[in-house]
Amino acid sequence: MKKPLLVVSAPAKLFASFFTPAHERRLSSSFKWSLNPSSALGGGLRRELSLAESLITTWDSPRFGDELFELAPRLRIIAHCGGEVKSRFTGSLLDRLTIATAPEPMARATAELAAAMVLYCGRGIDGYRVELRKPDNRIYNHVHVNGTPESLMGQELGLIGFGRIGRALVDLLRGFGFRWRIYDPYATGELARAYPVEFVGLKSLLRQSTILVLTAALTDQTRGMLDRRNLSLLPDDATIINVARGGLMDLEALTEEVRKKRLRCAIDVTDPLEPVPPKHPLRRLPGAILTPHIGGGTKKARQEMADDLIDDLERFFRGGKVKHRVTTAMLSRMT
Repeated sequence: MKKPLLVVSAPAKLFASFFTPAHERRLSSSFKWSLNPSSALGGGLRRELSLAESLITTWDSPRFGDELFELAPRLRIIAHCGGEVKSRFTGSLLDRLTIATAPEPMARATAELAAAMVLYCGRGIDGYRVELRKPDNRIYNHVHVNGTPESLMGQELGLIGFGRIGRALVDLLRGFGFRWRIYDPYATGELARAYPVEFVGLKSLLRQSTILVLTAALTDQTRGMLDRRNLSLLPDDATIINVARGGLMDLEALTEEVRKKRLRCAIDVTDPLEPVPPKHPLRRLPGAILTPHIGGGTKKARQEMADDLIDDLERFFRGGKVKHRVTTAMLSRMT
């Protein structure tokens, strides 16, 4: 049987972070494939697309709209290595092509980072690191005499968004006996029976959350939801953990709250500044922890994504059902 023609749109180093030599052998056994490193629709990529029946994209690939139908008249399926779909594939692509993603590995890796941040911040570890940089040992005496106020066991935590990442986070931290208060207007009541959670309104959640974790998708409804006014509802000394999208919150307003020492934060994503400029206050302020968008980007997660996407490509060309197809109906709840 003739092998389908597959174009992989990715720079060589980025491709290698997803696809191991074993993955390349799988691709070669099922497809006639080529790797194109261009991030723009140049002549070489256009020529390859003109014959392609399938396409693998990454976050460094060109963004495509309806012009893709003319560029790639034989194209039937796109497998995307990444979490962002809505702005990458526009027009009627989702209606006329099969577009698959691999959401589970990224969700698990992002939830892992959120769990690490919850534990790190909840036990006040960063504050003790600051104390131990001082040229004295007063913190030892203070802890010896007074004990430490921080404890997470059995505490109540706030969570905005209860999709794949949020559910994975709650599962990872079940052993701590947390009680989760969640805002997610799309979540079903059945989830409250399967998870230790209570669904509440946004204002109520903010007023009672000393640790608030953001795992929601960035949509028209969620963009800027943690603006200056909503940030003001959080209790003094509350910590915001954002492993989702920077656009969920007002970065300038958050920076002011951290500068005043009213709030703390641990954030992996920022908007509109990403990367965060070297002189941005949050890179130096006490009470702020920044990571460089590492949530879903572990090599393990990337290689698991490659597994899932090759699985779906092989299913598709064997006439099977694609496991992780994105549909137009899903877009309103996706980044």
